[in-house]
Amino acid sequence: MSRSTERAAQAPGTSSTPAAPAPSSPGPTRDSGAPKRKLPSKRLLWMLPAGLALLGGLDAGLLLMGLPAPITTRRLPEVHGALLILGFVATLVSLERATALGRWYGFIAPAILGLGAILLVTDPVPLVAAKCVVAAGLAAFTALYIPLWRRQYDASTLTQLLGTGLALAGAILWIGDAPFSRIVPWLIGFLVLTIAAERVELGRITMGPNAGSRLLLHAWALTAALMIGIVFEDAGAIALGVVLLSLVAWLAKHDIARRTIRTTGVTRYMAACILAGYVWLAVAGALLLFGFPNEQPFYDSIAHAVFLGYTFSMIMAHATTILPAVLAINLPYRGLFWVPAMLLQVALIVRLGIGNAFGVREAWHLGGYLGVAALLLFVLTAVGSAVVGKPRKGNRA
Repeated sequence: MSRSTERAAQAPGTSSTPAAPAPSSPGPTRDSGAPKRKLPSKRLLWMLPAGLALLGGLDAGLLLMGLPAPITTRRLPEVHGALLILGFVATLVSLERATALGRWYGFIAPAILGLGAILLVTDPVPLVAAKCVVAAGLAAFTALYIPLWRRQYDASTLTQLLGTGLALAGAILWIGDAPFSRIVPWLIGFLVLTIAAERVELGRITMGPNAGSRLLLHAWALTAALMIGIVFEDAGAIALGVVLLSLVAWLAKHDIARRTIRTTGVTRYMAACILAGYVWLAVAGALLLFGFPNEQPFYDSIAHAVFLGYTFSMIMAHATTILPAVLAINLPYRGLFWVPAMLLQVALIVRLGIGNAFGVREAWHLGGYLGVAALLLFVLTAVGSAVVGKPRKGNRA
């Protein structure tokens, strides 16, 4: 997630080391070397594997639900979650972090993760080999945070390092043939801590100077819950649910989105998506209080409340700052961004609130279709907005 635009609008001058360049500035830093105008075409190439992983993951999701899908292969249903979380989200975030670092070796992580995503859907390649490449990419991603942390010795960056380490631990367990359902809690830790750390970075004024330390305490508590779950599944799940509910209550209370939801334009859009993400994270935390989700409706609801409701709501919220920072392109906000964002919320309500809660299979299927449509429509909206360019008049964050 990028910090540049929203930091400037909401929390200027809050970095612990003001002399350092903004981590996600779309322009060249003192380490980047190349002029801004030369970067878009090169950086777009880094996004291709992530984009393929997104499309493959959505296709696999339809197959898992027993619905018609454009592509049918033996392996796709097995790697649905890995494609979306590790192939798409992890590659995107690692690319943003590499851009912030501004060193050539930072791009090793997104390169390996992108390769791993491609190998995951390549049937001739043994699945275990693809898993090993993904794990190697996560190891490089974890190492990427070390020089970033040394720049500021910031608790939020340390939290992100820990979160990526959790994803690496999950990938290692997956290599050992652990069921993917056992990997999900580790990936929840990765996504929740990574995104929460970004929100803390953007909200230092409203959250206070000790916000990073409080987040780090939640991060260690979350890690402890995962460790408990290795031996006692139900106890670990309940502990994880308690930590998630505590974290989301603290974030929602102090996040500046509670104020900016009353504004207009892109700022209100971002706030609405952020607050919606918190709601879905709270839903997942509440469901985990019932223990490890061995039953399909519970597992489906928890996984998609976090991976779709929380994660993709946050991605939609920050899209107009993520992609300009990472790809050095202009992505203007338009009112059309509300359509896929609202469609995603409707899809989750139909799938989780009706399909899973009441066992209505038709609603479960409809929610799945609407979720895929929401993400595809969001991609098309973003691409269209970038191609058309800056609107004549609009609100900026």
